[in-house]
Amino acid sequence: MSHRKYEAPRHGSLGFLPRKRTRYTQPHIKSWPKDDRSQKPHFTAFLGYKAGMTHVVRDLDKPGSKMHKKEVVDAVTIIECPPMVVVGIVGYAQNVNGLRAFKTLWADHLDESMKRRLIKHYRASKARAIAKGQKDGKKPKVNREAELKKIKRNAVVVRVIAHTQPEKIPSLHRKRAHACEIQINGGTIEAKVDFAYSLFEKKVPVDCVFAQNELIDIVTITKGKGFKGVIRRFGTKKLPRKSHKGLRKVACIGAWHPERVAWTVARAGQMGHFHRIERNKKVFRVGKSMRTEAGQSSGSTEYDLTQKTINPVGGFPNYGLVRDDWIMVRGSVGGPKKGLVAMRKPIVPQPARLASEKVTLKFIDTSSKMGRGRFQTLDEKRKFVGFLKKDLDRKRAK
Repeated sequence: MSHRKYEAPRHGSLGFLPRKRTRYTQPHIKSWPKDDRSQKPHFTAFLGYKAGMTHVVRDLDKPGSKMHKKEVVDAVTIIECPPMVVVGIVGYAQNVNGLRAFKTLWADHLDESMKRRLIKHYRASKARAIAKGQKDGKKPKVNREAELKKIKRNAVVVRVIAHTQPEKIPSLHRKRAHACEIQINGGTIEAKVDFAYSLFEKKVPVDCVFAQNELIDIVTITKGKGFKGVIRRFGTKKLPRKSHKGLRKVACIGAWHPERVAWTVARAGQMGHFHRIERNKKVFRVGKSMRTEAGQSSGSTEYDLTQKTINPVGGFPNYGLVRDDWIMVRGSVGGPKKGLVAMRKPIVPQPARLASEKVTLKFIDTSSKMGRGRFQTLDEKRKFVGFLKKDLDRKRAK
């Protein structure tokens, strides 16, 4: 550090080493909240798709602060969450190496999107793959009661297999569902198994899992940036203009002895496409589908009575319209637009101030995100701009 005039912190956290592309193809929940058997059986996670960002105006609920009860502007992310479909139960037993999945029970009927997830070359091999598990053209009979008793007797952890409904979001252009295991917490093992079995082939909405004012953890796979240098990757300082053989480098990467480059020295390499978790994100609102009456005014507040959905004028860039149930969380969320987002109940102690804070939204911005938005709704725009040629073309088409 002889070249430095003053002390400076190192660049880039060493807690995220090695900085290489994740091996997961979708966000993976590795740890689950601690089970509290005094509660009723409930889901601990949910999957959604990132739509985009907007901003809200709200009254800050922070006693003791000078900003208490004053208006603040917060950036928020909208995650579209069509109901998830439960198609299986997995019972985990304890052994010397930890948990082991010893029994899986599947539902009788699977959606086509889930079959596409299970069968690799669905179009070419679906008939052969489905017939493989059958005998004489008939499905093998499964004694459900006996299987459930085995799970109740041996399991210490119960999880359900659930999948998303990508066909509900046309802009995704997906036919294959995303599936995951979701742990059931609360109640006894018998109660968990009965709860999970009662949801077979049923749709679970996001408002049954998360609620407003709650804190949740967000698991995502960040945007991939490719191979980047040390300036972009670690934020190191550029060298002076007259430096020899380039400026965007680390000047001294180590001493003569030891004769090697330390692993703590910033080097060029992969940036992005990392598996990351953001803990204790505040839920500002859980909205209903725009196909319902409640969804038609899901962008309204007590202070802004204009009837509008959460969609900005023109839709979210690179996404389109949010048509189904959605959840609004404070701040940014990792990953690209249309990227899968896993939401989980928090597992680390929640900050008391954040957990107790009540969110009172006064205004949700729904102006166009394509540029400098001026109008909050299409009706407001039409009143100002007047009748356009494209409106005439639509009228003729009808």
